[in-house]
Amino acid sequence: MEKMRSPELMSRHDSGLLVVDMQDRLLAAVADSKRVIWNIRRLIDGARILNLPTIATEQYPEKLGQTTAELASLLADIPSKLSFSCAPCEDVIDRFRTAQRHKILVTGIETHVCIQQTVLDLLSSGFQVYVAADAVTSRFEIDREIALRRMDQSGATITTTEAALFEWCEVAGSPEFKQISQLVRESAPT
Repeated sequence: MEKMRSPELMSRHDSGLLVVDMQDRLLAAVADSKRVIWNIRRLIDGARILNLPTIATEQYPEKLGQTTAELASLLADIPSKLSFSCAPCEDVIDRFRTAQRHKILVTGIETHVCIQQTVLDLLSSGFQVYVAADAVTSRFEIDREIALRRMDQSGATITTTEAALFEWCEVAGSPEFKQISQLVRESAPT
């Protein structure tokens, strides 16, 4: 008899990845952008390996530019938005609902603006929301820290890139596990 997994865990069958506003102009202003890009790239690679839908957005690209090339090359069409939250982008929400993904891992920038507003809106829309703390950033650490606390208190689950990759994978010994393990063992940027 197979043991039931906790409903708090993400899996490749019920989760999706949301990459928010990883644009060069914004990245130039935030802390630790290389680490955040690296972690998001690993999450995108992991989502591909495990067949999770990945959706990205851009905040007002006419003024703030495009998604950074390192990530853009891995992403399909990237809708633009003017609202800070991704929730008004009905196509984004509909794509997750159509794929029957009720657990969303949110990554990107800035933690206290677009990430926080997206997370709170997704929670109020009935999604289970996860935030990879090492795949979000802001200009100032205090804004990032307080936003993570507020999202946690509001019902989002705060996690990390490595924890999410292994949750999605679920078991060792598969070809996917070998690929996920390679992602986890990569050296962080300096």
